[in-house]
Amino acid sequence: MTFRSHMDEALEEARAAAARGEVPVGAVVVAPDGRVVARDGNRTRELSDPTAHAEILALRAACRAAGSERLPGHTLWVTLEPCAMCAAAMANARIGRLVYGAADPKSGGVAHGARVFQHPQAHHHPEILAGIGELEAEALLQSFFGDLRTRAE
Repeated sequence: MTFRSHMDEALEEARAAAARGEVPVGAVVVAPDGRVVARDGNRTRELSDPTAHAEILALRAACRAAGSERLPGHTLWVTLEPCAMCAAAMANARIGRLVYGAADPKSGGVAHGARVFQHPQAHHHPEILAGIGELEAEALLQSFFGDLRTRAE
């Protein structure tokens, strides 16, 4: 299989989240055959739901599409390093590969913080590729938070 980046679709979802006033994070789930089976962006404010992160929403939709709570062989593309909650959901879904853009030293749960997949009690350890589309993802986040700070002043 030839590697194909789906980060552009995840970035589209992140931009749409920002337009809704949400933190600009987008996620896409790709089936083993290369089809995009789910995509979404953060909707925590819109849904008044602290679990409505892009990854969780995309995983839920992909599981519905698959008719299963497990997604072996699927790849999750996300613009920001997942938090511990999202990483645990990926482990529970048995996602095959995680590809993320920007690192999140403050709230990340993969390479930073909880390091969910490195924990001895992790149920599953997906393949992880980091830094794909990192600069554009970082720029979206910096612009979003910069605008918030400017409005607050």
